[in-house]
Amino acid sequence: MTNATTNEDNNAILACTISRDVQNFDLLIEDMEAALGERWGDLGFAEALAFFGQPEADSLEFVALAIDGEDEDDLTMMGEIISRAKEKRIKVVLIAEDVTPAALHQLLRKGADEFVPYPLPEGELQEAIARMNKPDPAVVTQETAVSLPQGASKEGALFVFHGLAGGVGSTTMAVNLAWELATTSDKTSPKVCLIDLDLQFGTVSTYLDLPRRETVFEMLSDTASMDDDMFSQALQSYEDKMEVLTAPSDMVPLDLITPEDIQRVIETARKHFDYVIVDMPSTLVQWSETILQAAHVYFAVIELDMRSAQNALRLKRALQAEELPFNKLRFALNRAPKFTDLNGKSRVKRMGESLGISIDLQLPDGGKPVMQSGDHGLPLASSAAKNPLRREIAKLAKSLHSLGSSDAEAA
Repeated sequence: MTNATTNEDNNAILACTISRDVQNFDLLIEDMEAALGERWGDLGFAEALAFFGQPEADSLEFVALAIDGEDEDDLTMMGEIISRAKEKRIKVVLIAEDVTPAALHQLLRKGADEFVPYPLPEGELQEAIARMNKPDPAVVTQETAVSLPQGASKEGALFVFHGLAGGVGSTTMAVNLAWELATTSDKTSPKVCLIDLDLQFGTVSTYLDLPRRETVFEMLSDTASMDDDMFSQALQSYEDKMEVLTAPSDMVPLDLITPEDIQRVIETARKHFDYVIVDMPSTLVQWSETILQAAHVYFAVIELDMRSAQNALRLKRALQAEELPFNKLRFALNRAPKFTDLNGKSRVKRMGESLGISIDLQLPDGGKPVMQSGDHGLPLASSAAKNPLRREIAKLAKSLHSLGSSDAEAA
């Protein structure tokens, strides 16, 4: 292994690992050698801060900051390492094992470019390096605007996902259903648009590794003058199979947009796409009714716990008090009990009966691969195709698509 401050072959060091003890990350050593040969080095945390001030650091393309649970007491130093690297225009890959989500979030907010869990998935470090070397996609030009599907108005189906409690998985479901619909047919795949309306904390962009664009805020701020060109500028293509409207780049008030704004955006999307998938904020806002009225299916995502039950009851009362179409809601139970869990099945039945609702969709617990898929910016079909949650979402997509195709033929 090469020392970061020496170079026997007179070749510049292109990258460094930074860790308390790199021997704790033996798979990282193997992947660094496979990707860079001898053109990398290793530094401790304190050494890294000093090294960034040396001329040898000018040749660095990226650093791999490797941490585990024992390093959480030194998050301030970790953040300083990331900040100093960004000042030197050095990319940062965060390698983490047994680190809490709060710590990861803090370091990612400091500016880490990529996150890879440890043990490293096969080939993931090389893929992370390749992603960092891509041109910055945040700069949008007229030439990079998405080409909207043309022809007769499609009047696409609108499927909405609304999580009734934090962390129930509504965004995971929205992202993966959109992808499954977009790839449901090899011959004539439907046109799909995924819209993130959680304006403050939306994570669709994170789950698909897409940048947030300023044009989204500009479009939402002036939908009265929005045309197809402006709408297409705000969209991004994912794998050339579906289009995505991310949340704005900055946190904005939920009342930034009016019901009329939402109506225009939804109508424009439905005109050009066969399916429009919307991920909603958990909060009810003035334009929630607009979405509910327009939705063909409104999935209310819950878990088998007291907070979901209480919120489902409160939502039911609120909609019925305003005489809104509560019957449009389809309750989707995420992390549902397994088939053999008779006690869990009984609890689900009692929950539905006590709330006076029908729990139409029960999705299995996909486990840790679901979280890792989101962290990697990949749909489950790409990162964990055999995952039980992915299989159920794929079945749902096929069912919805076949139903939509039948209705189209009947019309």
